[in-house]
Amino acid sequence: MTQTPTIILVHGAFADAASWAPVTRELLDRGHTVLVPPVYNRSLAEDGASVRAFAEKIDGPVVLVGHSYGGAVITVAGDAENVVGLVFVAGYVLDEGESLGQLQGGFPDSDLAANLVYTPYPVAGADDGTDVSVKIDAFPPVFAEGVDPKTAQVLAVSQRPLAGAAFGEPASVAAWKTTPGWGIVSANDHTINPEVERFGYKRAGLRNVIELPSPHLVMHTHPSEVADVIETAVRETTSN
Repeated sequence: MTQTPTIILVHGAFADAASWAPVTRELLDRGHTVLVPPVYNRSLAEDGASVRAFAEKIDGPVVLVGHSYGGAVITVAGDAENVVGLVFVAGYVLDEGESLGQLQGGFPDSDLAANLVYTPYPVAGADDGTDVSVKIDAFPPVFAEGVDPKTAQVLAVSQRPLAGAAFGEPASVAAWKTTPGWGIVSANDHTINPEVERFGYKRAGLRNVIELPSPHLVMHTHPSEVADVIETAVRETTSN
């Protein structure tokens, strides 16, 4: 019996599952099984473990799709036994033992670096942590350029921050070393330097990489093209 993978869409920092809404709709309309779990953005290890546990509960193969920080998450979560493919969408592709800060540090800063807000949050029994988010007025041009202005405004005021500690946390595993991958570069990205995306994809030896003239939220500006890449990954990992 043919087993078609379930698609799990993994959102990144400063966003939630709604960031995937246009692509989710596109994939559902094409008849795919799609799930979009929350990512808590507290630590790379915890987020990777959470997504891995979510994937392992699926009865059958899974293709993990990660946007932005979600790319780092699927790099860690993707070594689950039933994960058969990885798709990186304007994403970070870390090596084992490498952190987001280390990967980014090898390239010029994007516009994001000058537009971050740092806010303390309480941690039970420990020192306060630090939440990192994007300045609300900078969110549309930096994170959501090209997205409908009203939609960008809603996304800007409903961010899910990323804990600052996650930037320095090394990846415990690099699932792309044993699992095939695909990649999308957002060529007009102001959140992640596109060269960071290109470097990570090349180093990982992904099966195929495309570039789109898109901002960071490529899922909103080019949902059909993103869905096409995901569909290719599903087709090429479907077992008979």
